Amino acid sequence: MEIPLENQRIRTVIEFFCDGNELQFSKEIGISQPRINRLFNIDPRNSKYPLVTFDIIKAIINKFINVSAEWLVTGNGEMRKPEINSYSDISPKENSVNGPQSNIFKMKTDKMVQKQSVPLYDIQASASVVALFRDTNNEKPVDHITIPNLPKCDGAIYVSGDSMYPLLKSGDIIMYKKLSSHIDNIFWGEMYLVSLVNDDGDEFVMVKWVQKSEKGDEFIKLVSENRHHQPKDFHLNNVKGLALIKASVRVNSMY
Repeated sequence: MEIPLENQRIRTVIEFFCDGNELQFSKEIGISQPRINRLFNIDPRNSKYPLVTFDIIKAIINKFINVSAEWLVTGNGEMRKPEINSYSDISPKENSVNGPQSNIFKMKTDKMVQKQSVPLYDIQASASVVALFRDTNNEKPVDHITIPNLPKCDGAIYVSGDSMYPLLKSGDIIMYKKLSSHIDNIFWGEMYLVSLVNDDGDEFVMVKWVQKSEKGDEFIKLVSENRHHQPKDFHLNNVKGLALIKASVRVNSMY
């Protein structure tokens, strides 16, 4: 008996997003594996394949947000929605009070990655913050974070301090992409994770808006979101690490 076309499209989604693993797929969308499995195996009760139900379609669209609902239901068009090519701040739908909220700061040149596991580092436990920027191979992550359709990221850390409040607060998680600290590579006005070393050799890491400095091209101005923190100019020689912030995650409640 031939599998219905709508069931075949579900199989395509499983192959594309979960490497054909039905158990992983069922966990991702919150539908039991036996129900998913029956879509591709003859039901012994009536010798017919069960059709895809609305709750399965809704679960897929909610989980894999770039899957086209029209394609999933009718087969028309492409499986994946066209990518957004303009700069935007993307905020998710309202989450429950117990769940995290995430913001993705997307740029025109970003290449979106459907599935990636971003390593979460504890900079307090790292021997050197500067080393974390330079080479993460020797740093062991404390965990990994996965967010669909995230631009390519090199790592994630917890925010400390209130310099970017209320946009970011202490305890939030930020995900970053490391860049060269050369002035030609800086996107002025964007939010960065900046690693600095002062003349005494002390290391600092902070999240700031990076703007052009009135002191000249050899300097950058670091600006806080919190107006109680004054802007400060730093020479590029003191900048040992620079990473563009790509996303943030906030947990609103632990219960």
